[in-house]
Amino acid sequence: MKFYSPLTADFFPNEPDWENEFYNEYEGCPLDGHDLLQYADAVDEAVKKDIADFNGDLMQYYHEDDSVRSKVVSAVPSVEICGNKLCGCLTVELKEPLLDDEQTVLCNYISGQYSDGWGEGFEQRDIRVDDGTLAVHFWQEDGFKMTPSFEKIPKPGKNFLRPKMQLIGQDGNIFAIMGRASRLLKSSGQGDKAKEMRDRVMSCDSYQKALNIISEYVETELSPKPTLKRDRGDAR
Repeated sequence: MKFYSPLTADFFPNEPDWENEFYNEYEGCPLDGHDLLQYADAVDEAVKKDIADFNGDLMQYYHEDDSVRSKVVSAVPSVEICGNKLCGCLTVELKEPLLDDEQTVLCNYISGQYSDGWGEGFEQRDIRVDDGTLAVHFWQEDGFKMTPSFEKIPKPGKNFLRPKMQLIGQDGNIFAIMGRASRLLKSSGQGDKAKEMRDRVMSCDSYQKALNIISEYVETELSPKPTLKRDRGDAR
């Protein structure tokens, strides 16, 4: 059984844009699960490295002698791509199914681990990425919820909708932009599209054309807005 929950982060770029209204010298730029897709591999690696110190099982800190303790074998945190965003994922091994009230008890306990226990320590560990540093939060003061799922939510395939990527306020170097878009596509299961995009960008002859090509593969401020198709009926 798995429980999914939102991920957020504070991003500190290598080259801060002091005119960006979302940037704060002490708190960085706020990112949500959609933004974190481009850093999925780095966050996944950081979580795995961190939980290796205690075998990853958060239930070893659960000290209640109750039905939850008797039913839950282990509860291991990770991250997974769910839909078009990176989410926190708790994989729970069970001896027998949990009742609704037992799920509530478990989720309340994990919420505490995410906010004041393991998660509090994890968000203080800097995650280095190509263009800066991340502090990733498994718990949020507003909007935190754990959603149970008995089946793994599949990663999006190559025909999945274009991931979103912000251009305004980010590094304007075309290679940096192409790199961000490429990582985002790969994280969304579209590695073939990432290669196709890079090949086209490298062969074009202007900065604006390169931006327009990138905006065909990821949704940016330059991407054309979808229009409704009208049924014109049979042409005669």
